[in-house]
Amino acid sequence: MLFPQIRLQSTFAKTELQIQKPVQQIEQPGAELSMEQPKAELTIRRTPGRLTIDQTQAREDMDLKSVGRRIEEAAQLGRQDWLAGLSRVAQDGNEMMQIENGGGAITRQAKRNSEGPPKEFNIGWIPSHFSVKIDYEPGKVDIDWKNHKPVIDAKINKPVHEYTPGTAQVNLANHPSLEIDFENLRHVGPGGYEQKI
Repeated sequence: MLFPQIRLQSTFAKTELQIQKPVQQIEQPGAELSMEQPKAELTIRRTPGRLTIDQTQAREDMDLKSVGRRIEEAAQLGRQDWLAGLSRVAQDGNEMMQIENGGGAITRQAKRNSEGPPKEFNIGWIPSHFSVKIDYEPGKVDIDWKNHKPVIDAKINKPVHEYTPGTAQVNLANHPSLEIDFENLRHVGPGGYEQKI
């Protein structure tokens, strides 16, 4: 005996995804930094020390006189001797004119002119004490400086950001289908009529 059968054959739908991943690029440019340090200004003013040593008197004490000094002394000595000689001659002339004081003026003058002044002797130092004169002016140093602050210039660069969003496409790869098949199916009508479907 054959039983009627209904056969169903179905195919499921298949979807297809096409995905494109997003792309992101980030770049951070470095900051631009400019630094400049001006030099400090340094000023030094120096006045040198001065040492003065005058040994003129010491050299004169040792009879090491300069030519100018010797000429000056000789001129002074000559003038003094001339004045002393002039005074002596005038005194001698006055003495000889005064005969009322009695004679003997020539004898006194001869004795006075033949004898020099008495010699003097004493202890002395050659050169004499403090004959070398020393004078010292100390030096001086003035230091002046001026600092300068550094000049800093910084430029910050923004990041470069590029972003491409991703996409997703959904497609139907296979359509769904349903096939229906009948087997051993008969239709029995009135009057015994039978038909195979």
